[in-house]
Amino acid sequence: MGDRLKGRAALVTGGGRGIGRSIALEFAREGAKVAISSRTKKELDSVAAEIGTLGSEGHAIVCDAFDREGTKRMVAAVIERFGRLDILVNNAGGVYYDKLEDILALTSDDKLFEDHLFFNLTSAYYATRAALPQMVKQNYGRIIHIGSGYAKMGGGPIAYSAGKHGLIGMMRAMVYQIPPTITVNVLCPAWTDTKLANDYFEGAAATLGTTPQALRAQAESENVQKRIVHPDELGPMAALIASEVGGKAITGQVISVDGGYKV
Repeated sequence: MGDRLKGRAALVTGGGRGIGRSIALEFAREGAKVAISSRTKKELDSVAAEIGTLGSEGHAIVCDAFDREGTKRMVAAVIERFGRLDILVNNAGGVYYDKLEDILALTSDDKLFEDHLFFNLTSAYYATRAALPQMVKQNYGRIIHIGSGYAKMGGGPIAYSAGKHGLIGMMRAMVYQIPPTITVNVLCPAWTDTKLANDYFEGAAATLGTTPQALRAQAESENVQKRIVHPDELGPMAALIASEVGGKAITGQVISVDGGYKV
């Protein structure tokens, strides 16, 4: 247990499982009050209870990342509950499809392309836009977008990759237009042991003429450490970036916790 985030209030979108859950719990261990959002109340309630066992306050908010007005209300509710908002983690995002062909360049489904851009980029804009006035008022803030290995490299689904690359562009524009007491960074995992990755291994295997085990082995081969990263390995880096002293000079950066993905 630490106190790097003592007295701070955080919001983690997509906080019901995976990377979002791990970051939320790490923030709680460091003393922050933590609100978490997603569409699934049962998952959120479970994480909020875990935060409580760490001696901090957890607050679950059901919110669909596609809901523009709902996102604004969510941020306002966090500020009302905690009296401030110091840290925003835009973690909501991912890939979903019925057929793998629907997310590939030659056969892409038009609506799915636009929906993936919203899910992975535009939703982060709305949450950030809603949070910034409070951070300016406080003269303090930490914004962390969760990127991907495909935010830096080629080879991924076209809309997902475009959205994750877009987070970096949005960050780089934004840091020049806000007070320097508010930092913005993109934290990039690569293959991580989450539902998103495991669903891909299971769902894409037949289409690609292989097995889930072979796809997982291929993913493990793509980084220097020859392994898939665990979600809990993202939390400590997020806490450092979010901290007052450690994160003060870290802004406009793309930071990877990915086992050395495609270096």
